[in-house]
Amino acid sequence: MTEPRSMALAAYRHVLRATRIAFDGDARLLLSARHQARSSFAVNSALLPSSPDATTQIAHAENVATILRQNVVQGQKMGGGGPDEKYQLRIHGETERGDNESIKMSKEEMGSLAGLKRSVS
Repeated sequence: MTEPRSMALAAYRHVLRATRIAFDGDARLLLSARHQARSSFAVNSALLPSSPDATTQIAHAENVATILRQNVVQGQKMGGGGPDEKYQLRIHGETERGDNESIKMSKEEMGSLAGLKRSVS
């Protein structure tokens, strides 16, 4: 089993790398995201490394890094305003791409939980 302190350090590095990937080219937002990461880790630095709270915070940091890498896409306005306003998206190699097939499905095909009652155990 990996030592919790080294797991926290690895999670911190993963978050910093993810901010670099997600906010590349936007210095203001990159600095803000890194400041937020530092602040969050500083607040949680008082936790005992072996505590369940520390493990939870490490998992949370890893999840944040994954979301930043796979789900955050920045757009830049191209040209002037008006009705023909266009944005260029900065989609990188780690951006998650869906096929939108579920949008085309009807409620019957997807299955609905609306008519199901919750069973009490």
